[in-house]
Amino acid sequence: MKKILYLISIGTMIAVANCAVGAESGKPITISGWVVDSACAYTKNIDKPVSTACAKACATNGSPLVILRDDGTIFMPIDSRTPSYSQNPRLLPFAGERVTVSGRDYVRNGSHGLVIETISK
Repeated sequence: MKKILYLISIGTMIAVANCAVGAESGKPITISGWVVDSACAYTKNIDKPVSTACAKACATNGSPLVILRDDGTIFMPIDSRTPSYSQNPRLLPFAGERVTVSGRDYVRNGSHGLVIETISK
């Protein structure tokens, strides 16, 4: 019985290690765009922020801030840690402004999750 439990434990550890090694690490990317409220980006089809005050008010109320590139692509800032944390505190100083962001782009079914490494005006 001990041998069976030992083999199951070893098999589980190998499976977990394979998953960790095979995990997608995202593609390095640098983009420029506007820091906007996600609700406006999707529901109002905006090209740039209405105002800095509006973007900050929406973010303060809990709406996630996103990066809106000039071609209309929306990048959702995400955290690579588990448990993950909201990226709004990091983006709030840039709300409503144009930024350049470097990080890792995780694409899934046309959606972009962006782990930010650097952000600047």
